[in-house]
Order: sequence, then C-alpha cells, then structure tokens
Amino acid sequence: MSKKPIKETITTAAIEEQTAAFLKSGGAVEYVVKGKSGQLVSAGPKQINLKSR
Repeated sequence: MSKKPIKETITTAAIEEQTAAFLKSGGAVEYVVKGKSGQLVSAGPKQINLKSR
C-alpha cells in the first residue's frame, strides 16, 4: 500500500518571503477595486438561448 504524499502547508512567513522576492525581482502589485475582476476578458459573455432551437 502506498502512502499519499503529505501536502505542504503554506505559512504566512512563506507568503511574505515569496512576495518580497517577487517585488525585489521587479514585479508589481496592482490594486483592483472591489467588485471588479482582475482578469482581462478576451471574449464577450457566452449565453445559451434555449428558445432559438
């Protein structure tokens, strides 16, 4: 019987270290206002009209 690999827990310190490394390498953090998605939309909404058939 094989053992399941134990998932590594991410600590606050690890997140802070990764964030500091990201910023030091030239990365930037962009503020997104509440209620707005940070993702860019490449296409319009995909709606299905069931009555058209």
